[in-house]
Amino acid sequence: MKTHPGAGKLPKKENLENIPSLISDYFLLTPNANIDSEKISFGTSGHRGSSKLKSFNKNHILCATQAVCDYRKSRGIKGTLFMGKDTHALSFPAELTALRVLAANGVHVKIAKNHGYTPTPVISHAILTHNKKGKPLCDGIVITPSHNPPSDGGFKYNCTNGGPADTDVTDWIQERANNLLANDLKDVKYIDLDDALKLDCIEEYDYVTPYVKDLVNVIDMEAIKKANLKIAADSLGGAGMEYYKAIKESYDLDITCFHDYVDSTFSFMHCDHDGKIRMDCSSPYAMSGLVELKDNFDIAFGNDTDFDRHGIVTPTGVLMNPNHYLSVAIWYLVQNRPLWDKNLSIGKTLVSSSMIDRVAKSLNKKVIEVPVGFKWFVDGLYNGKLAFGGEESAGASFLRKDGTVWTTDKDGIIMALLAAEICATTGKNPSQHYEDLTKKFGKPIYGRIDVPATIKQKEILKNLSPSDLKSKKLAGEKIEEILTRASGNGAKIGGLKVVAKNGWFAVRPSGTENIYKIYAESFLGEDHLKMIQNEAKEMLNSLF
Repeated sequence: MKTHPGAGKLPKKENLENIPSLISDYFLLTPNANIDSEKISFGTSGHRGSSKLKSFNKNHILCATQAVCDYRKSRGIKGTLFMGKDTHALSFPAELTALRVLAANGVHVKIAKNHGYTPTPVISHAILTHNKKGKPLCDGIVITPSHNPPSDGGFKYNCTNGGPADTDVTDWIQERANNLLANDLKDVKYIDLDDALKLDCIEEYDYVTPYVKDLVNVIDMEAIKKANLKIAADSLGGAGMEYYKAIKESYDLDITCFHDYVDSTFSFMHCDHDGKIRMDCSSPYAMSGLVELKDNFDIAFGNDTDFDRHGIVTPTGVLMNPNHYLSVAIWYLVQNRPLWDKNLSIGKTLVSSSMIDRVAKSLNKKVIEVPVGFKWFVDGLYNGKLAFGGEESAGASFLRKDGTVWTTDKDGIIMALLAAEICATTGKNPSQHYEDLTKKFGKPIYGRIDVPATIKQKEILKNLSPSDLKSKKLAGEKIEEILTRASGNGAKIGGLKVVAKNGWFAVRPSGTENIYKIYAESFLGEDHLKMIQNEAKEMLNSLF
């Protein structure tokens, strides 16, 4: 993949998103229910699109919200619906649109005070905290396209278990929403916004205080304070900016906050690998600004726009590879949470580093490997069977100190604070700990490449069986496993994974672009990784 000449640099003013035009398109453009690209489509984490492409407009949100109301009614869900949004420009009008529908359907909704912003993990935390008290059960909506560019909007439903809805739920909501869209919104109930906001069922709520106060039950906040760490927290202009301020004040920490203001053009962001503005805290290009400050702090971290992902910057390294930090986090937590049940397992996605497997094995922990998507960890975290669930894309969550559930959605805040806890209690930062792990278990080289693909080729990759691959060796080593279903739960990968002793690759077709993605890793160096990647492309080409 070629790197754009603007990667890692601040964007030019002429390349910034036209926010007034974007919001006008949200209200004025009407999607066509007969065009696939303009339908409502829930991917691995909700519906995403852009108003200027007619894939995220007022009618989409009216129909998606009504579909959620209909789903709740069909399942007897009568409790509060917790709703949050991030700082993307389309999130605010989408929240107002959703409130018109929720109010018309008599749903009791809690939104942030003064129409503020709420991180995704805080919604999960609120649902779980409330549901501990018993029925009626609560659920939630998060309006966010995650780390996507400023032009995008997103809409996600979280179930009564606090986590992102599973496929059976999102399929139900998607089908219902598209039927409503196709029928010109005839069965969508909505009222004027002014009337909706006057109703008792729309309630402003302090999301910040309960979450921040509860952090002592998942992170050793006292150790961080005693260590007098100098901490940098980069909100990237996202939904959690008020949370880091509250954490600083509540726990008397030396935190310097960056980009703790709303700028929906995100003009302060450094451009990603392709020259686009993307609030991806796992991208070294997007995080160039914080990396430049690494020598000024003991630990620095940033989060994406809805704060469900983390990026860790240390003085001895640069931006940590997400796989590296996940490995360190697991290694540390298993040894420093004495109340956790010894039979707890570790959850990882099948495209995450095998370093995690080696670390877990050394700690006598079983690894549950699942397809891509955090939804696969929800039940395990909720039921207290997984100590930790993590994705290669820098999303993770883990249990409270007492071994009970904290969140069932990715939580970038606790992952960031955990990095500070590790520094405080061990005297080493996470990069130093990862170097120690490589001395014990080897030094893996990880990479991802994107390959152009037709719709037909993507369909072939989606429906492979192990017998379709005829190769017996991968980069000179015997192939030990060919998987089209995840070993941890038997769920379909939607692609393929090939494993040898010292390396592996996995392939997944993109759901939004005409490409497929090859993830690969080697414990034998850069040249071996390139061999794996090249042979992977040859094997896949033979299938077309």
